[in-house]
Amino acid sequence: MKRLCALPALALWSLATVSGQAPSYSAATVLNTCNQAHGPYAPNTGITILGSGMALSTRALTATDITDGALPTTLNGVEVMVDGMPAPLFYISPTQINFLMPPNQVVGPVTVWVVLNSIAGPQISITLQDAAPALFPSPLAPDYAIAQLWPAYSLIGPASPAPPAGIVILYATGLGTTEPYPAEPAEIPLYAGVIERIADFQVLLNGTPLDPRRVLYAGICPGWAGLYQINLVLPDDVGPNPEIRVAVGSEVSPAGILLAVEPAGAAANRATASMQAAGLPLRPR
Repeated sequence: MKRLCALPALALWSLATVSGQAPSYSAATVLNTCNQAHGPYAPNTGITILGSGMALSTRALTATDITDGALPTTLNGVEVMVDGMPAPLFYISPTQINFLMPPNQVVGPVTVWVVLNSIAGPQISITLQDAAPALFPSPLAPDYAIAQLWPAYSLIGPASPAPPAGIVILYATGLGTTEPYPAEPAEIPLYAGVIERIADFQVLLNGTPLDPRRVLYAGICPGWAGLYQINLVLPDDVGPNPEIRVAVGSEVSPAGILLAVEPAGAAANRATASMQAAGLPLRPR
């Protein structure tokens, strides 16, 4: 099974101000970009700052902004400084900035501030931990995780649930360091890299740990900075729409996210209904 990220829509990482005024925001307006929660945060995680006067225009990252396989650290005069070093940027606007907490950032307290055309906003402190797992919710069904069904990479959702025993791809953030791991702050990894704490990694379905042998891969999503993917095989008896959480050691992703799974036997029932509608015999004559 290829460890490839096949979901371009996951550019999820990815509005006037008065010239000369400093950007305005606070530690209370910092969010995890993945789930819009006020922490926790880890290196190699997308982070959102909400405020005012943080940019003179709205701009999302495009392919032309990427140079030599690296994300930009400045867009239209906007920078986000992390302990004095510019962080990679995904999106800027007067009221919102999405940036990547550099993967090589040391855990513990870090100081963050926004700079617009050399005018600095307030310095705020946030705390990083080595892992802060979170699953990306679907923008179309926020109670459900973004997921795909292998090998077709078809989207999984309430209208197109995964079958029991199917191979599912999930997308996450905050799973920690991997081997290999981006060496430069703005590097876009083009390789697979398993999380180093794979022995401490769990997938929980309705609170029950999935057999580790069913976790085929948990690591970097190739071609995407700050994004992780999890490939797993659902149990035969998973049950419909279980709550799904992922954990690295004692750090567990937030509760309340479901995985769209159809009831056992649904596929067989659909096949039977199709045969009946076509006037075909259900048993050989």
